[in-house]
Amino acid sequence: MSVDPFSLSGKTILVTGASSGIGRGVAVTCADQGATLIVSGRNKDRLDSTLASLSGSGHRAIAAELTNAEELKQLADTCAPIDGFFFSAGIAAIAPFRLITEKHLRSVMAIDFDAPVMLTQRLLQQRKVRAGGSIVFNTAIAVQNSPAGSAIYSAAKAALNAASRSLALEVAKDRIRVTCLQCGYVQTEMLDRLKESGMDPAELASHTPLGIGTVQDAANAAIFLLSDASRWISRTALTADGGLSLRISH
Repeated sequence: MSVDPFSLSGKTILVTGASSGIGRGVAVTCADQGATLIVSGRNKDRLDSTLASLSGSGHRAIAAELTNAEELKQLADTCAPIDGFFFSAGIAAIAPFRLITEKHLRSVMAIDFDAPVMLTQRLLQQRKVRAGGSIVFNTAIAVQNSPAGSAIYSAAKAALNAASRSLALEVAKDRIRVTCLQCGYVQTEMLDRLKESGMDPAELASHTPLGIGTVQDAANAAIFLLSDASRWISRTALTADGGLSLRISH
């Protein structure tokens, strides 16, 4: 009998930022693929809504503000051993370079770089990631194209990409894989907020040959990286952007 390499049956997956957007989509899709989920997010009510939407049983929600060192520690301490980890918590705050403040810099770096690094460090230190597991960081295509106003956001995601490659070497002895998922424009509440700051949805779509993606598009890519289908893939980034980064005139 053949085994589905994309199945997550029997695996426990931790998803942060699971109360909305890509994080929620990944959590729902992981459950559909048979995984037991530990979901985390800042907003307890929205997190409970995600928990209620998961198929299967045995799932758990842990509300945590990951820029708070004590809450981050508590999440790591109470997290059960996992086979996969998708870090999706983050913000995409926009600010022209000449208007960047120290507050803006610190707040973006705190959630987009510091939090995933420190949470991963704690999980590994406590041996919470099982041998053969997969760690996936949700970065962004901004690490390559860096749109105007995204200097700190792009820098934080680029730093996470670089850190992941070093980490992958350190955990390879346990057959743990480390990758990044670089998404382009995906229809989420975060994208809606960017539109409110002046971005034109039609213009965004015009730069993407396959159009703006859906949360399910991103979730499907994440499932590949979390599943055994990617067992020989590590220390790299998967770009899922509808062709945005390699667009040419036509």
